[in-house]
Parts: sequence; structure tokens; C-alpha cells
Amino acid sequence: MTASDSWPPIGSEDLLWEPSAMTMSRGPQRYRAAIPSRIASLLPAPVPETSALADLAAQELSRFDAELGHRISTFAPVLLRSEAASSSQIENLTASARAIFSAELGATRSRHAIEIAANTRAMATALDLAEQISTTAILQMHAVLLHDQPRHTPGRFRDEAVWIGTRSDSPVGAEFVGPSHERIVGLIEDALAFARRTDIPVLTAVAVAHAQFETIHPFSDGNGRTGRALAQAMLRYRGTTRNVAVPVSAGLLADVEGYHRALTAYRAGDVSPIIAAFANAALRAVANARELVRELDAIRNDWDTRLHARKSSNAWRLLDVLLARPVVDSATAADALGVRQPNVYPPLQSLVDAGILKSKAEHRLGPYWRSDEVLAAIDRFAERAGRRQKAT
Repeated sequence: MTASDSWPPIGSEDLLWEPSAMTMSRGPQRYRAAIPSRIASLLPAPVPETSALADLAAQELSRFDAELGHRISTFAPVLLRSEAASSSQIENLTASARAIFSAELGATRSRHAIEIAANTRAMATALDLAEQISTTAILQMHAVLLHDQPRHTPGRFRDEAVWIGTRSDSPVGAEFVGPSHERIVGLIEDALAFARRTDIPVLTAVAVAHAQFETIHPFSDGNGRTGRALAQAMLRYRGTTRNVAVPVSAGLLADVEGYHRALTAYRAGDVSPIIAAFANAALRAVANARELVRELDAIRNDWDTRLHARKSSNAWRLLDVLLARPVVDSATAADALGVRQPNVYPPLQSLVDAGILKSKAEHRLGPYWRSDEVLAAIDRFAERAGRRQKAT
């Protein structure tokens, strides 16, 4: 393996842009497309301070994951959705916790909520496939993420140019143009070979693999969300998180401009900023997630004092279900309890009578029951993460 204080910057090549008949461009024009270096055999060498920060952050991720190991069924679903929502918010997709959980049950009023629900499924797919870290796994994540957006060819690499810039009709003069689509398969296989290595400190490996993935930009849409799903898969692959998806994207959300500057620095040959961005994001995410867990525990303890159903009632079992899924319909609740659907209505009513749940009919979908307390706690998590700076 090759170690270098200077990470290889991306190169470029001159390509021809053929405008479509629908654009106002005057004819074929030349533009510069990125040529990322191959990284599978390289050893990133961040500055010592960044390396130490990344080690500390990895330890905190593992410690938090271990703390929740015995409570995985309660907190893993909430943290997974928080990660998906934060990753989506980086891409300007926002929705309340209530809208997101409702979208998972079939509600269609919020397009953003539907896309965030799809991102939750993509994150879950990433964790399910974490032992692979393969091209097939990446394509499956993307297929799940964009399954209802066929114009972006879900589960297929792009066959067109992609770029970051002010113009949407031409890559000419763009700030960054992804590599030619003919290069994608080889570059992705190389990046994933790097991602599977275990001789590199985990957060350093995660940050570099993510930055390389974003530089390759293999899809026409969904690159950022798929790339952050890959980061979660790598944390699981390396054993840093075995039980929950710690919402690292919520930490990145606190400084989106810094995150984007770090990606730009990576492309110029400096790995330290993106590693520092992921390390700081992980530390912020752990602190924020611990606060969420404390709030949910307090809510659950309060419920115990408010519910007066007999001890054999399934209403008590539903309390733990609602911490993980604060919006349910009768079918979801019955499935969680392992009972027939008609038998779930009495315990649901007991929780309504105790002021723990509220019921409202969803258009064409029947009644939903929700815990406003849990939903508010999840929304407060998102507010604490904040989007303090807007992405360019």
C-alpha cells in the first residue's frame, strides 16, 4: 500500500457537449470533466490532529452503539429515520416527523415526506447489505431510494453528464463536472475495494470513501443520499456500529457549507477536511442522539403513570411500539403485537383515553393513531441538528 501526505488531486479531460434540441445552446461546446485518481491501494495520511479527532469520534460511536445494544428494538428504528431525514435535509428535502411516519403508512400529502421515507428504506437496505460493500449493493440502495422516480433510472449508473453549477442546461463552465459515464464502473469498483479495507482507521476510511463516491457521482440523482447510506454501511461493516444507525448526517447538517468545502478540498488533494467533517459530525450526532434517548425515556416513564389499563392489556405492550413508531394504523399495531387486527382496537382506545395517543382519519386510508409527544421529541432532534448554513 502507498502512503502519501498529499492525496492525489483529481485530473480532468476535455469532452464535447452536444446540446439537445430543447436547449438554447448554439452548438457543440467543449467542457472539462473530472478524472478521479484510483485509491484502492492508497493510505490516506490526515494531519495528526484530525487523525486523533477521528479516533475519538469512532470510540464515541462504538460506545453509544453499545449503550443501546439491549434496547435495539426501541431506538434503532427512530435513529435510522433520523439519519435518513437528516441526509435528505442536506439535499433540501424537509418534512415533519409526523409527515414522514405517515408517509410510511401510505399517506401521500407530502412529496418530501415520501422521498424521506424512501431514503429510510435505502438506509435499511444499506445496513442489510453491509457485509457486501459491493457494486450490486450500491445499485440496490439507489433502486430503493428512487424506485418511484424512473426518470433517474433507479438502480442504474448514469449514462449522461452531471455537474455542479449555476446552469442546468450545460456543463460548460460548471464548478465541477463528474467523470465521463464510461469511467464509472471501474472507478466505483476501485472505491469499494478501498471501502472494504480494514487497515485504515474506520472514520478515515468512511470519510475518504464517501468523498470518492461523491466525486465519481455515479447517478443522475440521489448521489449524496446513496453516498451517506454507504457511510452507514461501512460503519456496520467495520463493526463500529452493530445495533443502530447513529445519525451522522445530522452532524453534517450543522455545517453543510463546511461539508461541501471539505469535498472540494478532497478533490484538490487534501483528505483532512472531509475526515474532520465526519469526525465532528459523529461527535455532534452522538450528543444529539443521547438527548433524544433521554427525552424518549422520560416520555415512556410518564406514560407508565398515566395508563391505568389492567396489566394483561396489550395497551402496555403498545407503549414500546409507539416509541419506535409514533404513528400507526390498526394493521401496523396488530402486526407489532402479533394479534388479529380487530383485537388491537381496545388497547388503542385505552391509550387514547389516557391521553397518550390521538386518532385522526387519514384521507382514503382510515384512522391513524399518533403520539404527539414522541413526534415532538423527534422534531426537536432535527431542530438541534439544524441547518445553520445553507448549501450552495
